[in-house]
Amino acid sequence: MKQLPDTIRLTYIIAVILLITFVVFIVLIVILYNKKQLFFIQQQQLKDAEYQNQLLQKELEKQKSLEQERERISHDMHDDLGAGISALKLQAEFLKQKAGNDDLQSDIDELLKTSEEMNISMREMLWSLNSGNDTLGSFIEYAIRYTDNFLKKTRISLWSENIDSIADTSISTEQRRNLFLCLKEAVNNAYKHSNADLLKLSFSQHKNVFIMKISDNGTGIPEGKPEGNGLRNMKRRMNEFAGECSILSENSGTYLVFKITL
Repeated sequence: MKQLPDTIRLTYIIAVILLITFVVFIVLIVILYNKKQLFFIQQQQLKDAEYQNQLLQKELEKQKSLEQERERISHDMHDDLGAGISALKLQAEFLKQKAGNDDLQSDIDELLKTSEEMNISMREMLWSLNSGNDTLGSFIEYAIRYTDNFLKKTRISLWSENIDSIADTSISTEQRRNLFLCLKEAVNNAYKHSNADLLKLSFSQHKNVFIMKISDNGTGIPEGKPEGNGLRNMKRRMNEFAGECSILSENSGTYLVFKITL
């Protein structure tokens, strides 16, 4: 009777030891499995990072190639087309001095006007192609200069302001080009339809949001008049890169707001 408790005690101790050993074994298996899984995940993340780096490198090389091609086209246009247009303009001015016929002089004046318009269009295209202009400072400076030159021969005065915009903030070529084309359309509409004598340009930046406002003190858009191609084109251009275009019109003039996320 005294031997039985010792046997039970021994059996109990052996069972506890086996249980502890089993638990330790399971814990070790779980730890090793987790380490293996962690190692696998880290390896997978490393592979994904290397793949993303390769994609990024290819994209950077592609962008660099595109910029080089843009620069090449820009230089070719400046050298070839620019020289050709200048030569055409000089030749037309020379012919005008020699021409005695009024009709012929009038035709030559039209030729000079066309060559000047071609020269301006070419300069705008060169500006849009130049990746060195992909900053807010460059865009704002060019927009004000263009508008000022456009309105010089009209009765419309220009007032401009720049609020909190950071000059070296990057802006994509597509955003810059479409914003400028919207500006051109808005300024041209103000000249042709507004009967205004003042046009205001306002540029502002809040974090990564850039806002361009164009307003005049003219007659506004007549109530009930359907949108013309110009207004539709401005909205379409802004929608192409998730921008916003708002148009308000009152008796005191027309107010356009263009907003983009940089």
